[in-house]
Amino acid sequence: MTEVRPDPKSVAGKAVPPAETADLVVIGAGPAGLAAAIEAARAGLGVILVDEHPVGIEVMGDEVPLHFGQAMTGAVRNRNAMMEAVLAAAPEIEAAVEAGVDVRLGTAAWGLYANGPGLAWLPGTLVGVAADGVAHLIGARRVIVAAGRRDMGLAFPGWDLPGVVGATAAVTLARRYQALAPRRVVWLGSTSEALAAALDLKAAGVEIAALVECAAAPVGAPDLVAALAAGGTEILAGHAVRRAEGADRVASVTVVPVDAAGADAGPARSIACDGVVLAVAAVPVVDLLDAAGCRIGFDPARGGHVPVVDGDQRTSIADIHAVGDCAGLWPAKARDPEIARAEGRRAARAVVASLGGAAGPEAAPTDGPGQPEVDPSAYRTAWVAASVVHAARDCTVCQCEEVTAREILEVRPPRYLDAAHDARNDRSLASLLGEGPPDPDQVKRLTRAGMGPCQGRRCREQVAALLAIGGAVPLDRIRLASHRAPVRPLSLAVLGSLPEHPDQAAHWDSWFGMKGQWRPFWEVPPQFRVGDDADGPQVSE
Repeated sequence: MTEVRPDPKSVAGKAVPPAETADLVVIGAGPAGLAAAIEAARAGLGVILVDEHPVGIEVMGDEVPLHFGQAMTGAVRNRNAMMEAVLAAAPEIEAAVEAGVDVRLGTAAWGLYANGPGLAWLPGTLVGVAADGVAHLIGARRVIVAAGRRDMGLAFPGWDLPGVVGATAAVTLARRYQALAPRRVVWLGSTSEALAAALDLKAAGVEIAALVECAAAPVGAPDLVAALAAGGTEILAGHAVRRAEGADRVASVTVVPVDAAGADAGPARSIACDGVVLAVAAVPVVDLLDAAGCRIGFDPARGGHVPVVDGDQRTSIADIHAVGDCAGLWPAKARDPEIARAEGRRAARAVVASLGGAAGPEAAPTDGPGQPEVDPSAYRTAWVAASVVHAARDCTVCQCEEVTAREILEVRPPRYLDAAHDARNDRSLASLLGEGPPDPDQVKRLTRAGMGPCQGRRCREQVAALLAIGGAVPLDRIRLASHRAPVRPLSLAVLGSLPEHPDQAAHWDSWFGMKGQWRPFWEVPPQFRVGDDADGPQVSE
């Protein structure tokens, strides 16, 4: 009988065991993640809770995980002080430790892998984490993702100046780190999530000189608008920022009245400030979930692209749950953190039950999102039209790769390629990309928009809105640009710290799809043909 041996270049038998295992890994130490970790630990599960805060200044400089906009003070350089600030800002962390949770701060989750059609060889669900310059894998029987939210970027001339910062980053720097540099800011956006964040920042001692809204009236809760106006903030509805100015950081912004299409409709004026806060849209952070293969859909009531979850916050991958802001955002949730905590406890009870434990009593159900106060598809498109399309000059939308709005809409190759000018008259998206809604992944590959160190965190939603405008389709028809692990920028030295199976290293050329061009012909076994036929056998077979 002939012995059948597995193909040595396949993944069979080469899985690297995780460095450690846990019943449950919770990603994110916000209200939802902490509630889930505490609930599960009290039920007897072994729980590891990871959170990337305090974030190092080098990572902040890459605008990861939030759009920090160089708006932090030098205090963030003191790692120990920042760790103390994080602990002081979240007393529930101490409760989690007392409940038996293995809490790991300053630890970024860069990958989430689950058994599936392309990963059937995995030993189970794995979480890739990195801390102190070392990466490793954690094996998890269940995972709860509580990755939070970030802010949609919004381009205008000067938005690359230090001091132009996302709302979530501004509140994080002010409240969690006590390290926000700007003290007088102009605020962009008036959804309830934006207004709640503005009041939070104001309570931290930051003056909000003006709130700018491109719609004819603020779109958020009237009581929040009134509270902000009562504190001295000028409400400028029907306006847009035309530029930010300053020598080495923001010193003023120019605002102008706009019509329904976003074009200038009146004289411009200048407002002195040292910061601009982007609060046009709070975006659920779905990068880990999308990269893992969880089903993602566009839900206007939950803030855009969110994971599809059941009543127990379970995603389309049974071992993975999503809770908190990454599972959906709506006004009531932005104002009441108990809604997020209830999601975390609900997911934890489902995890405990699925692992054969005794779950605690069910909590009273919380209100769902209901009808959205504004259509996120139309609202985000309107902001991009007013700020980017009608800007005084062509805006750089992708700061990392220096890709402008015109280059995105005309699908121009990167300038460093020195490509010849295309003399075609029709440069519409339809003529360049074919039928159907424009595909952000296709545009990314052709223009490099979204391929920089921030991994599209500042430009992803803007690119989608530009494609919706250029393709004359609603924003919700533009598919989500795909995420891939690692979802955090990692150096090769950090990635190189991951262990590797010896047989995997022996056939590295096949793993990367390369032909065996590095082996001389006299070392190639005679049963293998050497040539340039891409369909022929490879020398490492």
